[in-house]
Amino acid sequence: MMDFFIRCYKRINRNSQQQWLLRDAVILSLLLFLPLNVLHAGSIDIKFAEIAAVDQGYGISVDSEITLNATLQRALEKGIILYFATKLTLVDSKWHWVGEEVARAKLRVALRYYTLTRQYQLNYPSSSQNFNSLKEALKALGHLKGYPLTLKGELKTDAEYIASLRIWFDLTRMPKPFQVESLASDQWELSSDKLEWRMKLPAAGESLIIKGQR
Repeated sequence: MMDFFIRCYKRINRNSQQQWLLRDAVILSLLLFLPLNVLHAGSIDIKFAEIAAVDQGYGISVDSEITLNATLQRALEKGIILYFATKLTLVDSKWHWVGEEVARAKLRVALRYYTLTRQYQLNYPSSSQNFNSLKEALKALGHLKGYPLTLKGELKTDAEYIASLRIWFDLTRMPKPFQVESLASDQWELSSDKLEWRMKLPAAGESLIIKGQR
């Protein structure tokens, strides 16, 4: 009896996986035949970035303007979850050629659309938010406040570091058919410019503005 149950479960599970792959392939085919005249470029533009000394560590705040291209927007409306990553790293300027990070802040957020409720949702590691429009969701997605740095080594206020900041659409989290298609189409690529600068860490209660104004 148990052996029969296991065989049936494996068969159902395999069929479920095949259905999901078929669904992704169908959605992908619809996106591929999207008329060229309705395609428009997406962008991620970092407007403001700041590192502040908080409590026992450091936090980063970022404001960016995110615009989806037609392909990504169509995928979202078809039920595909889009993942976006924000990453800041610090490397000791004396050892920058080694590339070993002394601190990092990385956040991955999922953006999805629910057809039944016509709402957009942002899923964070420990919370979620709902929005009535894509514009509102993208505005919230581009806003990061006081996200903590994870230390990988000892940080010194008198040492010079090379900081790097980038925000991008994380294609590695997409279903396999879309990852394969991305090799032949730049419509699945969306990223900010990579910002790099030399800096010393701010003292307690202070902050360092890297770019722009709020």
